[in-house]
Formats: sequence, C-alpha cells, structure tokens
Amino acid sequence: MNQTERAMFETLKAARDHGVIAVKAEFEAEGTRSDELLRLLEIARRADLGVGLKIGGCEAVRDLIEARQFGVDYVIAPMVETPYALSKYVAAKDKVFARDEQADTRFLFNVETRYAFGHLDEIGAKAEVGRVGMVFGRVDFAGSMGFKRDFVNSDEMTRYVVEVAEEARRRGVELVVGGGVNPEAIEPLRRVREVRLDRFETRKVIFDAAVLDGRDAARGMELAIAFELDWLRNKRDFYGMIAGEDLSRIAMMEARQAAIPDEAQAVHVAGTHTGPLVAPRSAVA
Repeated sequence: MNQTERAMFETLKAARDHGVIAVKAEFEAEGTRSDELLRLLEIARRADLGVGLKIGGCEAVRDLIEARQFGVDYVIAPMVETPYALSKYVAAKDKVFARDEQADTRFLFNVETRYAFGHLDEIGAKAEVGRVGMVFGRVDFAGSMGFKRDFVNSDEMTRYVVEVAEEARRRGVELVVGGGVNPEAIEPLRRVREVRLDRFETRKVIFDAAVLDGRDAARGMELAIAFELDWLRNKRDFYGMIAGEDLSRIAMMEARQAAIPDEAQAVHVAGTHTGPLVAPRSAVA
C-alpha cells in the first residue's frame, strides 16, 4: 500500500469503533473500475470490514458475476421502480449466485423515486418473496420530486422514509438509508430507526444503524468523510501516474517526428508512397 492507502486503512480501523462495518463501491453512478475495486477490497479486508457493491442495473448479470468473483458482502441494484424490475433483479441474482452462496451475501435494491414509492406495497411483496432488502436513496428521491439535496433531512422526506421502514418491517426485509448522510442526518435517521433501520451509508462507507443509539455516529461520519477524501486523492494520483508514465516517450517521438523533412511528413500524412508495399507476384516467385 502507498502512503495514502495506509492513511485510509488507519481511518477505517478507527471507524470500526464508531459504527462502520463496510466500505462501498459503485459500478453505477461512481463508475468504479475493476482495478479500483481490487484496491478497495484489499484495504477493507485488512481493516476487517465488509464491502458493498452497487451494480449497474436490475439485470446487470455481468456485474453480478464480478460481485461473486470478488466476494463482496452486499450487492445493491439501483433504480428499481416497478415490481417487474425487482423480479428481474431477483431472477438475475438467483441465476448467478447459488442458494447456499447467498447465505454469505446480502442483496438489496434502491427505492429512490416517487414512482417506486407509489408501488411500495407490490414492491414490498416481491422483496419478501425474493429475500432482498431495501435501500432508500434520499438524494435521488428528492430529485425525482424536483427538490434539491437540502430536502433530504426535512420532515416531509423523513415521513417518506418512515413509511418505507414500516413496509420493510412488515415484510421482514432489511432497510438501509443513504443519500446526503452527514451529522445533520442523525436525528432523522433515529426517527426511522424507531420503526426499522438496519444500516445507513455515505457514498463510500456503510454503518451499522445501532451506532445511532449512542454518541458515536457523528464521529463515524467525520471519519467517513476523511476516508472518501483520501480515496479520491488516491484515485487522482493513481490515474495521474498512468497518464504521465509515457510523457517522456511522447516528447521524444514528437521530437523525432518534427525532425522529419516536411516533404516526407506530407507523404506520411497523405498515405502515399514511392513504391509498392508488397512485391509483385513475379518478384516473389
């Protein structure tokens, strides 16, 4: 591990005492690449934490295959707006993961639009049969109603989340809340937990909701911010190094090209040549 990754590792070790149970990556909006996921997996496993992965859609079979190969602990499908979409997700995860393998992985889907909320009872019934939990995505939910991020901690938003929590409790499935999670979200999350709340999450970190019962939640969120910031810096430096590794070679080749006489360069650009590229058949014979 490099210096930034060691800092991330130390942050995660400290965060375990403040409710953090896993880190998270996204093939969806975040566009996590496989090499990034491998780095995240190593850091998380060394810190004795789980890994969650949001796949690209309800029937993203290739993503599910990779989730199985990498051995993630949580799989989340985004933008499930209808009972039919949820049935496609259930069928896909049952196709990729054998029944006994599913005992080691939690499967969830995002309820993150007002349209999905309008089909909550039907979706809840499918979730119960398919053994999948719900993730309430507050920022996207707000956006689906034309509101901005500052709506996520409002009383109106919390009422929507509580109603989903009631459905999750009735169906016996897990509920996770994400979207705009910061110290200001603690009290709204506590209200949801009175009904049902198993976990909550930031973009990169997943918390056990039991931390809300004490005084450690705010500190955990601060550590989550520090971890994500280091993650982004490490990603920037990693790809910056790749982008710069051939700069000297490029400069040398550009200098060579500049030294070619103009006439020869024109021939090269035009794609013309002074003789055949392949010898005639008679010459080969």
